[in-house]
Amino acid sequence: MNVSKILETKGSEIISLEIGCSVLDVAKLIGERRIGAIPLLKKGKLAGIISERDVMRGIAIRGGAVLADGAESLMTKAVATCTPNDTIQHLMTMMTERRVRHIPVIDGGNLVGIISIGDVVKERMDEAAHEADALKDYIASA
Repeated sequence: MNVSKILETKGSEIISLEIGCSVLDVAKLIGERRIGAIPLLKKGKLAGIISERDVMRGIAIRGGAVLADGAESLMTKAVATCTPNDTIQHLMTMMTERRVRHIPVIDGGNLVGIISIGDVVKERMDEAAHEADALKDYIASA
């Protein structure tokens, strides 16, 4: 199973903001859309990613004043990315090793989607259920 399958299932809508937006803009969009992270773009290309945890850490350190800062002040610049051809196993390993919950999907230099840990877990659970059903059918027919 690979990333392209997850994108087919969940859709490839990308909720993003441009560099130059404020931390408050990020917090509002995260709250409105009920998502955990937002890719930040510069001229349409991935420049970084900012998560709800980044926003909360910023508030904990700087207080409410951080909300007026540019989102790039809190974003992760060295973003872990994947391609549509990467496997779910590869994503699980990357998410575990890098301790990230959201991975942008890049194809030909363009952002084509974002995969969350929830997407990966759901797909893996579906795979396990199909495997269990196939084994039950095999045993029942033997």
